[in-house]
Amino acid sequence: MSAVDSARRPRLTAVILNLDGQALLERMLPTLALEDPDVRVVLLDDGSSDGSDGWVARSFAGIDVVRNPENLGVARSFNRAVELADGSDYLALLNNDLELEPGYLQRLVEVLDAHPEAASVAGKMRSVRDPTRLDGAGDAFLWSSAATRRGWGEVDAGQYDAPCEVFSACGGAAVYRMAAFADVGLFDGDFFAYLEDIDWGFRAQLRGWTARYEPSAVVHHVGGATTSKRSTYFGMLQRRNQLLLVIKDYPARALALHLPKILLHHAGWLVASIRDGVLGSHLRALGQVVAMLPATLRKRREIQGRRRVSLTRLDAVMSPEPYAGDTLGERVRSMAKAAAPLVGRRGG
Repeated sequence: MSAVDSARRPRLTAVILNLDGQALLERMLPTLALEDPDVRVVLLDDGSSDGSDGWVARSFAGIDVVRNPENLGVARSFNRAVELADGSDYLALLNNDLELEPGYLQRLVEVLDAHPEAASVAGKMRSVRDPTRLDGAGDAFLWSSAATRRGWGEVDAGQYDAPCEVFSACGGAAVYRMAAFADVGLFDGDFFAYLEDIDWGFRAQLRGWTARYEPSAVVHHVGGATTSKRSTYFGMLQRRNQLLLVIKDYPARALALHLPKILLHHAGWLVASIRDGVLGSHLRALGQVVAMLPATLRKRREIQGRRRVSLTRLDAVMSPEPYAGDTLGERVRSMAKAAAPLVGRRGG
């Protein structure tokens, strides 16, 4: 294993989160610019049992291999990545199921250089399984609390070829400004996995930061390579974390204004859970929300006490609701139909 050289402080530290992903890494690592002296690459292994961490240490002299003491989950591993990037200007967070087109990271760094108000930036994500289709063009969030990736599943016909501001950057293939972590704080380790990047992006918005989308930087994403092995468990985390995010991050007036949308969305999600045979997992998620409520309310007081922006500013970065129907029943059925693809946005 190559030693982590604390004296080497390049502008960008790229951290690849790995769990039993040797087959994925064999495709991904050759697409990284390992020879760039201004980029430090770290493999952060989260408890692999397939020997992938040792294989990287033996095969890639230019990569530092760091092993978590135990399986920490995505959110806490992201926080460890922030620690590993101390001294760099920027941190790239990368899933192990990516293939980067040439210049991907360098282009994202250029965007952050040009936009000092931006805390993060992500490029255009295409599906590895079908390169004609988009896997995402920046993260979107709705006041109903649904989160998705813009363009997810759409044929790429150039409809997302304009650089723009988005709600947040998908944490699996994004570059973050290190100074923003000092202001916003770290990822919420209690989320474990799913929506930890949306939650951080929301908190960054509350502090007045923005997020950017850059279509000239292209990355290909497998999706579901790790979490599909425990889909029921990770589905429970999606349901739980979405409610925790609402409790923590929504200003009081936003909660009052949008509570009907929130309740309707989660009613639709409950219908979808019954439809898909995962009601038990959904109820476990609700039980965990109740158990975590005291700690979540403490976080809320701190987050809302530090808010800098108005609801008008937040409205500007929220996406419109996609649900159809004039009656309550029609809207609930529409939400139930839409819930599965909306919450399947991460798939990492």
